[in-house]
Amino acid sequence: MISSRKFELPTLWKRRWSTFKKDRKGYLAFIVFIVIFIVSLCSEFIANDKPLLLFYDGKPHLPIFQVYAETKFGGKFHTEADYRDPHVQSLINEKGWMVWPLVRFSYDTVNYSVKGSFPSRPSFENPLGTDNSGHDILARILYGYRLSVCFGLCLALFSSVAGVIVGAFLGFKGGWFDILGQRFIELWGSIPMMYLLIILSSLMEPGFFILMGIMLLFSWMGLVDVVRAEFLRCRNLDYVLIAQTLGVREHSIIFRHVLPNALVATTTYLPFIVNGSITTLTSLDFLGLGLPPGSPSLGDLLAQGKAHMDAPWIGLSAFVVLTLQLTLLVFIGQGVRDAMDPYNEELP
Repeated sequence: MISSRKFELPTLWKRRWSTFKKDRKGYLAFIVFIVIFIVSLCSEFIANDKPLLLFYDGKPHLPIFQVYAETKFGGKFHTEADYRDPHVQSLINEKGWMVWPLVRFSYDTVNYSVKGSFPSRPSFENPLGTDNSGHDILARILYGYRLSVCFGLCLALFSSVAGVIVGAFLGFKGGWFDILGQRFIELWGSIPMMYLLIILSSLMEPGFFILMGIMLLFSWMGLVDVVRAEFLRCRNLDYVLIAQTLGVREHSIIFRHVLPNALVATTTYLPFIVNGSITTLTSLDFLGLGLPPGSPSLGDLLAQGKAHMDAPWIGLSAFVVLTLQLTLLVFIGQGVRDAMDPYNEELP
């Protein structure tokens, strides 16, 4: 019996994966999303103000991973070398050479070589132009996309774990435990999340983990009702009653026997939770209450686009990236939902 269960579970998920692949829109969106996300994870190797590889005096150096003082290359300062400085470049080129990334700017690098005022128009050096501080927009989009997706994935993971645990115990325990838990969730859910986020963000210094902790206070409630309903249905099934009669521990019944049934609904909701997390983070950044100033943020680019209507490349760049990002997640969520639907599963 144990071996058959171990054999059936992979087979079930293989059928679901096969169903998901048949949804061309969802599967293509998943591939595009993974490719873009992997590219954004390598942002330091695509957009950086430091060389990828540097050979000086016959020895290799990796400025991305290690800090080198200017005196290392014959300069006068003991601070980190500014590789975009023409003087430093001439010192290095005398005894070596450098390999630069495709974009020679990081998200916080100011392009002082721009003629005129900021923001500057798109050019060969800055394909998407610069923002009002002289930062390269393409570099900020690469780093900002990675930051927003990582934020959404982490928040979706933590909120799903919390929501599944709370819903599991409410549904399995039932009785007064379930009633009191439901009343608490109703009271907690009636608090306007966005207003509280704005208030807390204005009282404390914003940051990646602080914002995630604040949003986690509310985002876990999205899965409670779904998981609770599944546990209420399964707790009276024969295999659960038999397990209780045999003296199987309660936590073993919850997490080993009933929880796999609730994971279907959890997996279906995950792309939409990620979508909502990214939207909330972008909204806070747009209002200036999100990540610290200077952080690579898509919401900050939208705010700059609103403030500089004479520089449409700023707002359009951020708008296109956000639209693509959220559209891909919606298509993935729809594909996962259809793949998890038992009526769409193929018989073996």
